[in-house]
Amino acid sequence: MPENGSAAMLLLLVVLLIPTVGVLMALTPFLMRRGEVFAVTVPTAAQDDPFVKSLKRRYAAMVGAATAVLTAAGVACALARNEQGIVWIMVGGSLVLCVGGYALMLRYRAKMQAHKRAQGWVAEAQEAVAVVGEQPVPRAVSLKWSWLYVPIMLVTAAIGIVGYDSMPDMVPMQMGFDGTVSRWEPKGPGIVAFPVIIQVFLAACIMFGHWSILKSKKWAEPGAPATSALAYGLFARAQSIFLVATGVLLSACIGLTFQLSSLGMMTLGQAGFVMVAVGAVPVVVGSIVLGVVYGQAGSRVFRRMQGSERLLADDDEHWKLGIFYWNPDDPSLFLPERFGIGWTINLARPAVWLMIAAGVALTAAFVVVVALLV
Repeated sequence: MPENGSAAMLLLLVVLLIPTVGVLMALTPFLMRRGEVFAVTVPTAAQDDPFVKSLKRRYAAMVGAATAVLTAAGVACALARNEQGIVWIMVGGSLVLCVGGYALMLRYRAKMQAHKRAQGWVAEAQEAVAVVGEQPVPRAVSLKWSWLYVPIMLVTAAIGIVGYDSMPDMVPMQMGFDGTVSRWEPKGPGIVAFPVIIQVFLAACIMFGHWSILKSKKWAEPGAPATSALAYGLFARAQSIFLVATGVLLSACIGLTFQLSSLGMMTLGQAGFVMVAVGAVPVVVGSIVLGVVYGQAGSRVFRRMQGSERLLADDDEHWKLGIFYWNPDDPSLFLPERFGIGWTINLARPAVWLMIAAGVALTAAFVVVVALLV
């Protein structure tokens, strides 16, 4: 590891963040379920339609080009140690890719809706399926795996308590991109508790995500109910395992690097480099690999299944602007996303809004507690 990891961390962050966001956005149309194209329900055989293939390629090319330009600009700023430029590229570039990618998706969604009407793709009856069989469908791992966070938090607290006497009177808390410490805090109980509070908040967020996977509406394609249900089960299981592994890895990195930097055993720059290289990189690479291998809701697990020319079900009316689900008749709180990898919420359910309010309150409480501690 470099003596001062700030420069390496800086370059790694730029090279990691923008390409990751861009690659995921560019690949999204190719990772969706067979019966969806740019958040429009279509027959599964439509994936071989030349018009559909052309739209996907154009979307990927445009997002990919924007990603390449922003990445090059970020690397140039990092090599020049241009702190302000890096912030603009990392924050502004990510927003440009996300907002621009979504705007482009809406444009192509309109084209797909027109193409759908021109092709006469209409579901004459809304077919639903239920999968019943002797062999259980795979599902997400148990929430009990979240107990793994507890020993990590205890070890983090123990390092701070045992090493408290040897901790310097002033602890570095913030560092500029040039490696100079710009903020110090006097040692105290708050410094020891600080990383543990972050771990608790991180664990709560990941546990909620894990719970939402367990409670989500299960996806099954009417044309291939058993096979698609199995694919979704494998997808949910893989995502839940990855989520737990991600939480454990990040929690351990946060606790260890902060306590070691507080004890003067590593610089903030080195701690940041470890956080990015050991914590963030595996998470980013893993998320891309999972997306490519499984696709959304397991769509790529059995991607060679024979397509159907018939449109067996159509719920486009419940997806507002392509990504916001609103269906008062659906009791589900969570369900697979329409454009992206993962899950979303049913905004028509009052319980969802209560959960959103609780999340905002929890985040606000976390910010207040951290501000009081340090």
